[in-house]
Amino acid sequence: MNKTKRYIFLSLLTAAALILSIIESMIPLPYIAPGAKLGLSNIVILSAVVVFGLRDALLIVILRSVLFMMIATNPITFIYSVSSGIVSTLVMYLGCKYLSSKLSLIGISVIGAMAHNATQVTVAAILFETLKLYYYLPILSLISIFTGCFVGYTSILITDNLEKTLLKLN
Repeated sequence: MNKTKRYIFLSLLTAAALILSIIESMIPLPYIAPGAKLGLSNIVILSAVVVFGLRDALLIVILRSVLFMMIATNPITFIYSVSSGIVSTLVMYLGCKYLSSKLSLIGISVIGAMAHNATQVTVAAILFETLKLYYYLPILSLISIFTGCFVGYTSILITDNLEKTLLKLN
């Protein structure tokens, strides 16, 4: 694939991740733990890890985080978003590279969701200077199983379609 087509696809994936983040910010989750999210933009990120690799997936994470901060949040939220996005993307990449023979994208997504939550709790613990926030991690880890399964399953569908589309364009 030439550079122009690659940049176009990465731009479209960044836009999709941003749109999913905006939509997700509008969905109230009143009976789930405070701060828990579905992680919809991770569908795009995991698909990018599989199809384009780590560097491009990290680029999407960073661009989505910056753009989302400019549109809908603040610098503190950006710190949570970009740090957990980078760590979970690295974890999902390593999962794809070393565990793909043992885990499907669903399992890799669950691990990524757990890494995402662990990073956010760590950032919050640093910002608020308390380790008590780690008591919240088991609840978030349980939620990660469900959200990770959804994100992983959807990523399988997206990745298959994305790979077919890219083959047609080459």
